[in-house]
Amino acid sequence: MAAALKEVHVPDIGDFKDIEVIEVLVKPGDVVKADEPLVELETDKVTLEVNAPSNGVIAGLNVKEGDNVKVGDLIATMQAGGAAVAAKPAVS
Repeated sequence: MAAALKEVHVPDIGDFKDIEVIEVLVKPGDVVKADEPLVELETDKVTLEVNAPSNGVIAGLNVKEGDNVKVGDLIATMQAGGAAVAAKPAVS
């Protein structure tokens, strides 16, 4: 059975229009644990990390450093429970 894809969105941090992606901490294929930081966002008032909602593997990234995003924008998709997927041996 394939692992379900989860979407990670910019959280509601107030009425900010220009939220800058200042650091991307993961890349597609990375295995992450629940609450592990994925990206850092910054407004004129606050800097915050967006964390993984669960254990899994990053399937895709929709942002890069320097991008401006708004509340609700898609940051990444991940395969939930992906640690088992990543543990499979590579075929050579």
